[in-house]
Amino acid sequence: MKKKIHIIGAGISGLVAALVLENHGYDPVIIESSDREGGRVKTDVFKGYQLDRGFQVLLTAYPAAKKYLNYKELDLQLFLPGSVIFKNRFKKIFGDPIRSFSLLIPTLFSGVGTWSDRLNILKLNRILKETSVRDIFSKAETSTMQYLLDFGFTKEIISDFFRPFFSGVFLETELSTSSRMFEFVFKMFGEGHAALPKAGIEAIPKQLSSKLKRTKFYFRTKVDTIENTRIILSNGVVLDTDFIIVAADVGKIIPGMNKQPKKWKSCDTLYFEADERLMHKAMIGLISNEDTLINNIFYHSSQSQIRTGEKELLSVTVVRKHNLSISDLVAEVIKELEEYCKIRKVTFLKHYGIENALPYLKSIKYSISPVSTKLNDTIFLAGDTLLNGSLNAAMISGEKAALGVVEEMQKNI
Repeated sequence: MKKKIHIIGAGISGLVAALVLENHGYDPVIIESSDREGGRVKTDVFKGYQLDRGFQVLLTAYPAAKKYLNYKELDLQLFLPGSVIFKNRFKKIFGDPIRSFSLLIPTLFSGVGTWSDRLNILKLNRILKETSVRDIFSKAETSTMQYLLDFGFTKEIISDFFRPFFSGVFLETELSTSSRMFEFVFKMFGEGHAALPKAGIEAIPKQLSSKLKRTKFYFRTKVDTIENTRIILSNGVVLDTDFIIVAADVGKIIPGMNKQPKKWKSCDTLYFEADERLMHKAMIGLISNEDTLINNIFYHSSQSQIRTGEKELLSVTVVRKHNLSISDLVAEVIKELEEYCKIRKVTFLKHYGIENALPYLKSIKYSISPVSTKLNDTIFLAGDTLLNGSLNAAMISGEKAALGVVEEMQKNI
């Protein structure tokens, strides 16, 4: 139990790894280059508003999230199971009336998709409800776009709903993401809710961190390289250890690992202060026009928040690649908000250009064995890049890396 275990990175993977190690009787040390835990899951307070660094949601059906999080303490604010679709300057509501009866009439008369499309959605829900997560990730892979076409969905509903909705989830506009990921996410949406903690998305890593009783944190501490049982910090300090879990960009700190650097999907999130709220319920707004910069919008003030500001808070997510300056991007987004959504009188607050939003993975997995996280006898890897781009994957990878360390130590007892 006196073995030294260092975790590099205080994101979701690193925090869960520390929890698992504590549960097995160990006292790990987390080294984090930034000022606090969270990694890519952070919330800032700006002019009285709480701004998540990128529009992110928690899917309450995630198995790992149910295992490691206390939803009641997070005070989750639920989204309605539907979307507001902006098409031809009209606003249409399209949702799941089985889970929210209030969406029945608006969905029936929305004009989104055909009756065949709606029956196919019910059919897909039923099939995935009867399919285990592990079975989903053992299927042959195709692209999400090809999957939808093969399932029989019309190009109209793909254009109006599936493309803008899942472009916002996958952060790519061609729906080239694996069909495994589509089925998994669709199943999670169908079996639970999309939600945000009342204090913002960073409440998730803060809750995980609060559960750690014996873990020591070193913030604002950057690792330069690691060599088996040595951690060399950027200031030249050398730390001796027995085991290392790397829950950060491994290519930057392990010599030779950057030959094939990970590719990342990027996006822009812009926050605006608005005089009025045109969408009064907690629903995501989608623009069905494929040529727009805006992919989705959300009024955060439609949910209860700890920090509320003085007016309505609107976020806009841009997935499409562009070469615009921030000022030009803001101007174009404001123009599109008025042209496509009839949203006027907005004041720009803050822009987040998120370069490493989601990993680009050609072949995805749901889980991994503890031994498969092992790089060598002392170094283990964690992070959603090992599995799939999701909060669920980040938690699973952290858990498996910690169990890998435990198994390695037990071999030597």
